Amino acid sequence: MKYTLVYREDELSNDIKDQFHKYASENNLIEDSKSPDLIISIGGDGTMLEAFHANKHRLDKVAFLGIHTGHLGFYADWQPNELEMLASLIATKPLQYIEYPLVKINIITENEEVQLLALNEFTVKNIEKTLVMKIKINHEDFEMFRGDGLCISTPSGSTGYNKSLGGAVIHPTLESIQVSEMASINNRVYRTIGSPLLLPKHHCIDLYPQHKTVISLTLDHLSMQMKDIISIQCTVADEKIRFARYRPFPFWNRVRDAFIGSQHMD
Repeated sequence: MKYTLVYREDELSNDIKDQFHKYASENNLIEDSKSPDLIISIGGDGTMLEAFHANKHRLDKVAFLGIHTGHLGFYADWQPNELEMLASLIATKPLQYIEYPLVKINIITENEEVQLLALNEFTVKNIEKTLVMKIKINHEDFEMFRGDGLCISTPSGSTGYNKSLGGAVIHPTLESIQVSEMASINNRVYRTIGSPLLLPKHHCIDLYPQHKTVISLTLDHLSMQMKDIISIQCTVADEKIRFARYRPFPFWNRVRDAFIGSQHMD
């Protein structure tokens, strides 16, 4: 098994990196940063996002695994005190994985066409004034959105920014994307649906800016600004991300542990 590590530049993560290399060597695992079978993230969910974007060109060839150095994350399953066991499992058990859907974004401007992938979410905002977007679903007019912005999330990303906007938490086995509003304007003149929308695979949402202005975009942890945007299309991507599983990690247990904790069920 060939592996590589992606880690935060802090003392704890560096220490865990060194420990894992030691256990990996004892189990005859091969470190290979150019063509690994397994990409191991040491840190939190942000580190996993960095690992994903650095390797999104070879998603069909790798699986990802997370070791968390802080609070339990949705992508980082293993704890620092489990490194020896983890290295042994990687060496002795066949690689099994689960696949999570991604969101594909296609942006057309007056000068170029850009295609992007997001693991958590993609957001659109107008940094100068109210965002006004004509929205089409499956190429049919749906609404004219006015508000702060829109968040298009994956199921695994539904527990992040989307949830803070009132969106639903979606199990990652459902191939879908969710569209949530940011402070939409709703009065007797302007109306939006006012609720998150869940689109299945093969459905698409098209956004058409109504003003020529600079649009602020985020792609997971990455921020950018673009101007002269003609349209933005979002859909469930054909590509998926693979997460290595050497023991079960039920999604709803993660949700409970992250947001509810170990409360007594009386």
